[in-house]
Amino acid sequence: MSHTDSTKLKRSHEPVFWGLFGAGGMLTAFLTPVMILITGILVPLAIISPEALSYERVHGFATSWYGAAILLVLIALPLWHTLHRIFHGLHDIGVKRGRDWQQVICYGAAFAVSVFVFTLLLQML
Repeated sequence: MSHTDSTKLKRSHEPVFWGLFGAGGMLTAFLTPVMILITGILVPLAIISPEALSYERVHGFATSWYGAAILLVLIALPLWHTLHRIFHGLHDIGVKRGRDWQQVICYGAAFAVSVFVFTLLLQML
C-alpha cells in the first residue's frame, strides 16, 4: 500500500490533553499530602515556624520569576487534569451528544484560566 491510500491515520489532539491530564494528576497526588502536612500539621504544631509562611516571604517568592513559573505550573496542571476528567466524566454519566461543545467548554476553560493566571503572575513580577 502506498501513502496515498485512504487508510491514512487520522491525527488526534488527544495525546496533548492526556499529557496535561497525567502531569496534573501526578502533581496533585504528590503535592496535596505535602501541603496538608505542612499547613495543617507542622505549622500549627510549631514544628515549622509560622514566619516561614509569612505574607512577606510568600509574596517575595511569588513575585520572583521562578516562583511565578512554579505557581503557574501548580495552578494550571491540576486545572487541566480536573477539566479533562470532567470532560470524560460527562460521557460516563451518559452525556453523549455533541462532544465538540463539551471539549470547547472544558478545554477552553482550562486554557482561559491558565492564560488568566499567567497574565496575573506577569503583572506581579
